[in-house]
Amino acid sequence: MSKSNESQLLVGALRPTFIVGAIAIAACTIARGKSGFYGALLAQLVVLIYFVVHLFVSKISRNLDPISTMALALFSYFAKLFFLGLFLWALAQYTSRSTIDRLAFGATAIALTAAWLGGEIASYLKLKTHLPLPSSDK
Repeated sequence: MSKSNESQLLVGALRPTFIVGAIAIAACTIARGKSGFYGALLAQLVVLIYFVVHLFVSKISRNLDPISTMALALFSYFAKLFFLGLFLWALAQYTSRSTIDRLAFGATAIALTAAWLGGEIASYLKLKTHLPLPSSDK
């Protein structure tokens, strides 16, 4: 039985993300100490949740009509944007810089986002998606 496109994209994106995440956590821990470790670890958690939600929405909207798919995608996008902004606000308000290093968080989040997108693009290019071609009857 073949795996779904979303699961193939997930596996393809998780590998480079975990590799980059492990390197980032180690580097931030060495450079910034305990607060760097927590910042990098938190960034990995946030990036994983953000992109897994994207693949989940893609999976549940597979058989919907295009208008419903677009509505669900827009709702998902704005909900993720809202909650990410709320999370970053709460992070700035309720944690100290000595607990969670902001530089480690930001740098790790950027590196993980690039790794995830790169892995997802590489996996997408390997998918065997067949699109219907127009008939050549004239």
